Amino acid sequence: MRTTSSLRPDADRRTPPIAERLASYYARYYRDTLGLPGWQDLVAVRVADHDYEGRHLARLERALDRRLEGCRLLNVGCGTGGFSLLAREAGARVCSIDASVEAAGIAADRGGDAVVCAEAERLPVAGASTDIVYCFSTLEHVADARAALREMVRVLAPGGLLYLHTPHRWACFEGHYKVLWLPRFPRALARAYLTLRGRPTAFLDTLHPLTLRECRQYLDEAGADVVRVLDVDGERRVGGRLWPLIRLYYRLFRIHPYLELVAVRRERA
Repeated sequence: MRTTSSLRPDADRRTPPIAERLASYYARYYRDTLGLPGWQDLVAVRVADHDYEGRHLARLERALDRRLEGCRLLNVGCGTGGFSLLAREAGARVCSIDASVEAAGIAADRGGDAVVCAEAERLPVAGASTDIVYCFSTLEHVADARAALREMVRVLAPGGLLYLHTPHRWACFEGHYKVLWLPRFPRALARAYLTLRGRPTAFLDTLHPLTLRECRQYLDEAGADVVRVLDVDGERRVGGRLWPLIRLYYRLFRIHPYLELVAVRRERA
C-alpha cells in the first residue's frame, strides 16, 4: 500500500507539469493501449477534465438524490483524480484509491488530500467510516468483483450509499474500445475481431463485465440492497443499420449497455 506522502515527488523540479503528465498518461491509454481513432480529442477532454467530471458529479447527485456537501466520500478507482477534486469542491471529504501507482501519483499531485495506491479487493479504509462510495468504470477491471463489492460495503456506515457504474456483460457495445460487440464474445474470437479492427488486444484480458443479477447477488451477500437501477444509454445508437435489432434486443431482455445503480448498506440489527 502506498499513501499520499510516498506518491508525491520530493520537490523534484524536473517533474513535468500536471497537464503534461495527464496528456502522456491518456495518450498511452487511448492511442497505445486501445488504438482508438481520434485519440487526440479524447486526451484533450481528459487533460481539461472539469466539464467531463462535472457531468459525472451532477449525475451522481441526481442518482443519490442528495448533495455531496458534508459527506465522507470514498472514490474507488479514482484514476488521475479529476472527480475527487470536484467532489471536494462540492464540500465532500474525499479519500481516493487507485491500483495504478502512476494514476494515484498524479491524483495526489493535483491536490488530493488523501490518495492511496491500493486494490479494490483490499481497501485500506476503516469499516463503517464512509457515507458514499463512488465506483465508476472500475469494477470491470478487478480480479475479484465479489471481494471488491464486499469491501465497498464494509467501509460504508449503516445506511451509507454505494454508487456503481460498470459495463453490462450482455451489452452490444464495448465502451473501452468503442466498438460494436457480441454479448459474451469468446475471448479467442474477440481477439481476432479486435485485430481485424486494428486494435491492440492485451487490454481485453483486464475486462470482466458483470450482469445486474451478479451485482445484486454480491451486494446482498455483502449486506447491501440495490435501491435504484438507472437506465444508462439504452437509446444510444450503435451498430449502424443493426441498431433497430440491437434496440429490440435491449428492450426485450431489459438490458442496459451499462449498469448504473445505487445500493444502501443495511442498518445493523
